[in-house]
Amino acid sequence: MTGAVRLEPVNERNLEPLLSVAAAEAEPGEVMPPVEAPAGWSHARREAFREFHRASFAGLTGPTATQMYAILAGGEVVGMVRMTRCDEAGTVETGMWLGRSARGQGLGVAALRELLNEAAAAGMRTVVAETTSENTEALKVLAKSGAKLREDSGKVHAEICLDSTPPVL
Repeated sequence: MTGAVRLEPVNERNLEPLLSVAAAEAEPGEVMPPVEAPAGWSHARREAFREFHRASFAGLTGPTATQMYAILAGGEVVGMVRMTRCDEAGTVETGMWLGRSARGQGLGVAALRELLNEAAAAGMRTVVAETTSENTEALKVLAKSGAKLREDSGKVHAEICLDSTPPVL
């Protein structure tokens, strides 16, 4: 399935499939900011998930300065990747999650490559990300995508320059 990935802006049509994958194959803390709600995928947490994603429907020029994309593999929603404008001109920050069944198949690398193309098309020059040194899968995806990684106190800062040639996988 490696490389068989397409990104689609998150909208009302794909929001419920995205929520279904999140609820079935991820923990709330992996896919959305913390909210005051009962543990697990309660009704309140599902509503918060919807509102969190709807807030970004206007994309990079909207109030959240964020474009979220559903990650599709084989035509099915398997996760989400986003880019958010940073204060520094030409720079966006990214984050991603995949449902458990989609992990370990190269889909993260393929999705990030697609996001890099979207960022370049939007006129961005740099994509940054932050993760922890324990998140080995995210670090692999970032390294395979040409990121320069810098660790500081357990946090890893990644930077991908869109002007340079990405490494061959």
